[in-house]
Amino acid sequence: MFEPDDIREWRGHDVVDAGGSKIGPLESVYVDTATDQPSFATVTVGVPTRHRLVFVPLAGATVGPGYLKVRYPRSQVKDAPSIGTDDVLPAGDEPSVFAHYEIEYTPGAGGERRLARR
Repeated sequence: MFEPDDIREWRGHDVVDAGGSKIGPLESVYVDTATDQPSFATVTVGVPTRHRLVFVPLAGATVGPGYLKVRYPRSQVKDAPSIGTDDVLPAGDEPSVFAHYEIEYTPGAGGERRLARR
C-alpha cells in the first residue's frame, strides 16, 4: 500500500494493472471530498495525437520501483469514463466513474461533489 501523502509525488510514473501490464502514466490524483484521502487517479492513455485521461480507483493500489499498481485490469481501465487532457470532470459525470468500477456513489450530504482534483 502507498502512503496517501506520497501519491502526488508519483505523477508521471507508470500505472500498471495487477498483471503488470502498463496502462499509462499517472496524470493526477482526485481525493474524496468527505475524507480528503486519495480516491481516484487519472491515467493518460491513447495515441500521442489523441490522448485522454481515464479514471481508476486507488483502493488497493500498491507501489513498486517506479510504478503504481492498481487492482483493475488494463482493459477495464482503458474503457473507463474519460476526459480530455485539459478538461475537468463535470459533476454530473461523477456517478458514471464510480459505476464503471461497480463502486457505490453517494454525493455529499448537501449534494456536493464527491471528487476533487489535487
